Amino acid sequence: MGFQALAGITGLGLPQLSVQWLEGAGDGAAYRGRRVLPRDIDIPLDIVGRDRAHLSSLVTRLARVLADECTLTYIDEPGVRWSTAVRWIGGGSIDPGAGSRDVQTVITLRAPSPYFLSESPQTVAIGGTVAASFLSSMSAMPLSSSQAIGAVELANDGDVPAYPVWEVTGPGDNFKAISPTGEVLHWTGTLAAGEKLVVDMGAGTVKDGTGANRYSALNTAPRFWSVAPGASTATASLLNITTASKVVCSWRPRKWVVI
Repeated sequence: MGFQALAGITGLGLPQLSVQWLEGAGDGAAYRGRRVLPRDIDIPLDIVGRDRAHLSSLVTRLARVLADECTLTYIDEPGVRWSTAVRWIGGGSIDPGAGSRDVQTVITLRAPSPYFLSESPQTVAIGGTVAASFLSSMSAMPLSSSQAIGAVELANDGDVPAYPVWEVTGPGDNFKAISPTGEVLHWTGTLAAGEKLVVDMGAGTVKDGTGANRYSALNTAPRFWSVAPGASTATASLLNITTASKVVCSWRPRKWVVI
């Protein structure tokens, strides 16, 4: 009794694309870019109850669950959970005369984001009392007793770019994060001892530990960059540090396809 997904689910492969082409006076066209579209997922369901009254309550329960935003999750062979937010956009029709204790239907869900996001973030911690000192945790070149710059090894286990989140704990100032391809995000503000700064590359936000906006302290032309699939090396630096200073970089891998 209960709900069972049947064979025939669609929409879990490569998502649809909107591709832009520029057609001129000559032959052919020039590629101008692409946009990955939301994905629609059809899930066939078999709903089985003890009797018609119980079956009716199960269908009502399904309707209440689908009324709000849901999370569609799958677990791959290594045991990693991948999920995406979905909304019910159609389907669910039922033939009331099909049976007294079971019915079959198909529900259609739309995922605004075409990617499945890992529920387990990957993290690199630098400095602080739990990890080793700021300098020794990096492939570092100390410039002075209160200044550090070094390489941070990033490993994106997904198959599309992921966006890192930097959490900086003071004291320190002039935090800088440079991507493997040279894109620079430079925050020119100052953090007191124990004060936090959170830079979310995906959301494009810069906030302190209280949630207050600290975006205005960014240097000119900031670049919110992503981490490419595979292994890569970024650079992080922080000035006027102590042994209490700490930087944590985390990111959640994303996948195209459920297999």
